[in-house]
Amino acid sequence: MQIDHTVLAKLEKLSHLNIDESKKDEVINQLSSIVSYVENLSELDTEHLDASFSTLNGGTPMREDIVHGQLEVVQSILANNKTSIDDFFVVPAIIE
Repeated sequence: MQIDHTVLAKLEKLSHLNIDESKKDEVINQLSSIVSYVENLSELDTEHLDASFSTLNGGTPMREDIVHGQLEVVQSILANNKTSIDDFFVVPAIIE
């Protein structure tokens, strides 16, 4: 993939970032290096690997999911929000 000023402008719009004109060429070079590095991964032969391949013997270790109900922690966190209901933050809807 070629990174140019058009692609950079799209990335700026999508990320809501404004890159200074004097830095744009430098950012394009850095992004091009990153993309080039990642494209090297396509050269790896992964046909014989299982989708759940792991370098750990026995797979990924799991732990028991234990809920630690510390009411003081919940209350101190929720105290930073304007509105909460049943120990949940209430935020404006962003999806209609």
